[in-house]
Amino acid sequence: MGEQVPAEAKKAAKAAEAGATARPAAAEEPGGKPARKSAPKKAAPAGRTAPAKKAAPSTKATVSRKATVSKQATASTKATTPKRATASKEATVAPVSAEAAVTEAPGVKEAPGGKAGGKKPPKTESRTALVRRARRINRELAEAYPYAHPELDFENPFQLIVATVLSAQTTDLRVNQTTPALFAKYPTPEDLAAANPEEVEEILRPCGFFRAKTKSVMGLSKALVEDFGGEVPGRLEDLVKLPGVGRKTAFVVLGNAFGRPGITVDTHFQRLVRRWKWTEETEPDKIEAAVGALFPKTEWTMLSHHVIFHGRRICHARKPACGACPIAPLCPAYGEGETDPEKAKKLLKYEKGGFPGQRLKPPQAYLDAGGIPAPPLGAG
Repeated sequence: MGEQVPAEAKKAAKAAEAGATARPAAAEEPGGKPARKSAPKKAAPAGRTAPAKKAAPSTKATVSRKATVSKQATASTKATTPKRATASKEATVAPVSAEAAVTEAPGVKEAPGGKAGGKKPPKTESRTALVRRARRINRELAEAYPYAHPELDFENPFQLIVATVLSAQTTDLRVNQTTPALFAKYPTPEDLAAANPEEVEEILRPCGFFRAKTKSVMGLSKALVEDFGGEVPGRLEDLVKLPGVGRKTAFVVLGNAFGRPGITVDTHFQRLVRRWKWTEETEPDKIEAAVGALFPKTEWTMLSHHVIFHGRRICHARKPACGACPIAPLCPAYGEGETDPEKAKKLLKYEKGGFPGQRLKPPQAYLDAGGIPAPPLGAG
């Protein structure tokens, strides 16, 4: 019996070594699957084989975890890839859409650099919308005043330029009532240049500032005689060189005596174009440039007549007749004056209110439209 124990121990040791050798091989078998249990594994009841049996599930768990992680990584990649692609597309498309929106949206004001200023661009009128609204206002005024005309009486360029110089600081009506006596006595530049200043002053007294105006018209007449042969020049650069003649007077003469387009920026014109938000400028030459850019050049002269007519008859400085205004839906300043239609009618002037106009000799179209000639000086 003493010799049999070592033999059995040797057999158990050999079986354990065989099992230990087989298990690592099974774990490394290609395909990640454990090898089939061999016969020596059945001898594992020995204490040394128990840990080996626990190693197999650990290998399976590791493989399972790797597979799970791999699947999750793949799924995560698949789920993430479309989002990144979509985000990339959005990043490419968004700036174009935003830029197009800034350019096309009528309520967005562009900064000098061509981009909307600030995070939330102010919803002001776009340039295109302004041009359309301004031209529509002019069309509406043309329908309201189809007989619009210069409201100074004249028969030739000389009479017009003198009357325009005299109209400063007074009404066209007062000038029209004064010039008949002046032109009857001094019909040409040569006559007025050689006149007695005191006699001219007496004639011009009703116009106000008669001494300064006498000096202006006599100096103007002298310059016409000496520099232009007694004729009124038809160029802007020549007209503005004459004493008492600025751009406003020059454009009145060019537009109405020579048929050459020009914008007349008088007090009425300045007031209305700012009320209508055509420009924020306050200097006449800048107003002229800003408004001129909104209209074709061929419309400048009649545009001036339409705006000035409207300013004198309806859109007054102190109390506009908003309730009787034909362009009320287009006017940003609607409501500054009387909005009740019946009360507004009482504010209308000249032919709109049934009263005489400013010209003693108005065009026939004005008379045909119901206009009433102004009375001569001293007629009441």
